[in-house]
Amino acid sequence: MQVLRIFVDLIIVLFVIIIAFSSIKIIRQATVGVVERLGKFHKMAEQGINVIIPFIDSFRAVVDLREQVVDFPPQPVITKDNVTMMIDTVVYYQVTDAFKYTYEIANPILAIENLTATTLRNIVGDLELDETLTSRDIVNTRLRVILDEATDKWGIKVNRVELKNILPPKDIQTAMEKQMRAEREKREAILVAEGQKTAAILEAEGNKQAAILRAEAVKEANIREAEGTRQAKILEAEGESQAILLVQRALADSLVMLREASADEKVLALKSLEALKIIGDGQATKLIIPADLAGLGGVFAALKEATLDNPGAGEQVKP
Repeated sequence: MQVLRIFVDLIIVLFVIIIAFSSIKIIRQATVGVVERLGKFHKMAEQGINVIIPFIDSFRAVVDLREQVVDFPPQPVITKDNVTMMIDTVVYYQVTDAFKYTYEIANPILAIENLTATTLRNIVGDLELDETLTSRDIVNTRLRVILDEATDKWGIKVNRVELKNILPPKDIQTAMEKQMRAEREKREAILVAEGQKTAAILEAEGNKQAAILRAEAVKEANIREAEGTRQAKILEAEGESQAILLVQRALADSLVMLREASADEKVLALKSLEALKIIGDGQATKLIIPADLAGLGGVFAALKEATLDNPGAGEQVKP
């Protein structure tokens, strides 16, 4: 009897412990719990320790409030020019209202996937193939705005939508590759032609500059040569002028000396004879003899007298 009582007490204690543990619920950071009482929404269980009444309160769901990333499989999309492409999308969303997320939508991920596919078909259906390939940012923005408005009543905020891959048909890819190859070859040919044109222009400019420099060098050389010849002639003329001036000055000085020495007729006759001798030594083939021969006789007479007065002088004059 006593053993049975102990066993019952142990069962009661164990039951109380189980009830105590079941009434305590720990909610982690960045999550929130939806608590129902007798099947009806009661409250939100915040982060930390939360106590509920066993068998009366229960947790309907624990919602993650962090940003979620969902990668949807490729969806067939037809463009405005009737090209079927496979496009897969990546959606970044975050739960902002746990109550709406729990009670307003049954399967939120499936709803977002279907809404993304239909919206993407509507957007791409208004674009041609080239526009679709080059307008990813526009498609992403329009898709995000539409999804955000549609999911707002579900307590979901769509932060970002990205077109992960755009896969056109194989024949379209082949044609695009050929077009890209032709475009690259065209750009290459244009660059080569522009390079050759630039090289030819630079070469012509170089030849022009070289010709100009050569002409300027020749011109400068001619100018310097002419200037040198001119300077030489000027110096030569100045030298001759200085020589003539010196001769004239010497002659003038000699006349001044004769005048100052009070030279008589004999000396003057001797000087005349010396002048006549200089004229005779010249290269001229004709001589002009003074018409006054008496003057010559007077000269010779003066020489004779001078010789008689100075016998040594006569020997010096004698040829």
